[in-house]
Amino acid sequence: MTARPRIGIVDAYSSAHRLAPGFHAAGFDVVHVQSTPTIPQVYRASFRREDFVDNVVHDGDMKQLLRQLKKHEPTHVIAGIESGVELSDQLSERLGLRTNGTALSAARRDKFRMIESVRAAGLRTAQQIRTSDEQELAMWHESVGDRIVVKPLKSAGNDGVFFCDTPEQAGAALRSIIGANSALSARNDAVVAQEYLYGTEFYVNTVSLDGKHRVCDIWRTSHISANGVLDLLEGSYLLPRRGPVQDELVTYALGVLDALGIQNGPAHMEVKQTPHGPALIEVGARVCGGDMPHLAGQAVDGGQLEWTVDAYARPDRFLARHADDYRIARYAGCVGLVSPVRGTLRSYRGLDRVEQLDSVHQVKVFVQPGDQLVETINDFTFPASIYLLHELESVVMRDFATIRHLDGAHFYELA
Repeated sequence: MTARPRIGIVDAYSSAHRLAPGFHAAGFDVVHVQSTPTIPQVYRASFRREDFVDNVVHDGDMKQLLRQLKKHEPTHVIAGIESGVELSDQLSERLGLRTNGTALSAARRDKFRMIESVRAAGLRTAQQIRTSDEQELAMWHESVGDRIVVKPLKSAGNDGVFFCDTPEQAGAALRSIIGANSALSARNDAVVAQEYLYGTEFYVNTVSLDGKHRVCDIWRTSHISANGVLDLLEGSYLLPRRGPVQDELVTYALGVLDALGIQNGPAHMEVKQTPHGPALIEVGARVCGGDMPHLAGQAVDGGQLEWTVDAYARPDRFLARHADDYRIARYAGCVGLVSPVRGTLRSYRGLDRVEQLDSVHQVKVFVQPGDQLVETINDFTFPASIYLLHELESVVMRDFATIRHLDGAHFYELA
């Protein structure tokens, strides 16, 4: 038996890189399971090998992976990012640990199966089709008679998402996606096309333990039309737990968790509040990305990171408090810079003014002077993200708007 209990995390990248330190503080050692022989380029900078007692690499041989992992006698195996969901389900089930199981594992990753499972549970969803055939897609688009969304079956971060007003645009989107690799380095062999949902998009972040769900934080997102993208995510801001919209969203979200068999661990859900009520965009059985759980943990009395650690390391503490409403100590927001230009970046004009705003808590610069800058078309192409925290909601919202005012072509000096 190992000196300290150990937990396995599959693909602890992006926001999930913060889970290991939380488990260390709770008295656990952590084993990393790498689901692919190489880490996708977009996540390499966030992987902290020093946080793990071992890094077990999956080369496709499940029996060998299980043998390597069993040596550590893990008490739990959980997913870090989206690419770890299915493997963590397989490992936890085969090792006889607390698990979401594999029966609905594919529906928690495949965006077409996901919506079909939620629809079968009697919840509101978008019309959709799974296809790799351009003519079939065109005929379906004509039958919908309105804007549609075309995207990969499995990806993350709004990668490969196209908003299409005509069958010709939908066909071009399909050709762009099919045969290409997603942000998670998986080859796209089909697309899911869905009716465009009109309404406001929200995030609902949860953690579950044996079917008991904790609502950790709810965010309203902000979008603009820019760089040829109709609904480009530019940021989000934290909402109180209670309110007519939040209560309706939570009721719907908990139904989605049950429909997809998410009974254990964190989940990040994107929901549109349409004129007819909530409708699912998609859900990931893992923590929210973009380091948002860390920001939330500083804004409320424990975010997804803290609640995930409690669920697996301190289950009694989780069950005693999971039904309580979260309380906002400081309001929070996140704003992504939206570059409309490309070239070699010489400097940011006005970034010092952004840093002086009252609620700015952290500025994360992803494109440094000397790097290549591209037009922002999704989460992965933000030149920088600005995290806001303040006791007054009005200050956060003022600074949110000020950053968007300062941003633009003039903000980026190119070589």
